[in-house]
Amino acid sequence: MGGQLPGAGMLSASEHHQGAANLAADATNVADIGDVSGLERVRRRYWGRYAASALIVACLGYIVLAFARGQIEWAYVGRFFTARSILTGLGNTIVMTILAMSLGIVLGVATAVMRLSTNPVLNVAAQGYVWLFRGTPVILQLLLWFNLALVFPSIGIPGVAEFRTVDLMTPFLAALLGLGINQGAYTSEVVRAGLLSVDTGQYEAAKSIGMHRLQALRRVILPQAMRVIIPPIGNELIGMVKLTSLASVIQYAEMLHNAENIYYANARVIELLIVAGIWYLVVVTVLSLLQSRVELRYARGAGRAAARK
Repeated sequence: MGGQLPGAGMLSASEHHQGAANLAADATNVADIGDVSGLERVRRRYWGRYAASALIVACLGYIVLAFARGQIEWAYVGRFFTARSILTGLGNTIVMTILAMSLGIVLGVATAVMRLSTNPVLNVAAQGYVWLFRGTPVILQLLLWFNLALVFPSIGIPGVAEFRTVDLMTPFLAALLGLGINQGAYTSEVVRAGLLSVDTGQYEAAKSIGMHRLQALRRVILPQAMRVIIPPIGNELIGMVKLTSLASVIQYAEMLHNAENIYYANARVIELLIVAGIWYLVVVTVLSLLQSRVELRYARGAGRAAARK
């Protein structure tokens, strides 16, 4: 009653042998599937890559052929490549790049510190500066500085020392102020991002050993923020080299302006533009190499620190 019949739930000898045979067959099939030595290796085709590569090569070939067949006197390119006027313009371009970028970095650091200040007046003034100079075109700012005499006929302390603005605001000074102050607005955001990237514990540690805010910023925070600040600042420096060409509209004798003066006289427009373009590429290439070296220097130890985390 309620008991199990004799032999129920147990495999017979024939069933046991049949199951073993099935397992052996399955093992043989798996071994056959795993053996890939006899299979033919089919190379994968990347048709999209091939088509894109062919299109790029065709476009480059077309451009090279167009320049080869174009009305370009390459002898003039070599002749004016080291012309005195071009080299003078190149020197003026480099000088303006260094000075305007230096002014921009000083203003950018000061503005970034003001943006992080708890003083509402400093904070709002910094935000207004960034808003104004990032919101207007650089060429407009250059023209405003160059024509500042229309707003301020004289500059100085009334009754003590006054100078005519039209005499002071030379193309060089107008270009320096226009490019440098505009650059400061962009640099301030880069510096502010770098300062915010430093852990707040660093501020507290500096404060705990008696450092005041500016001392902690100079000795503790900024050195650590440089790893974040350097790459975009390097890009801004390279951009400044090309941005100086806008100063030609206010008659500053940079490289493009001097090239324009030459082709106005001899009508060799494309040749002089090629000369200027090659020199810009040379300067940018040198700066790019220097930037990579500086980035590597400030990034030392970052990979090991990340690995330990």
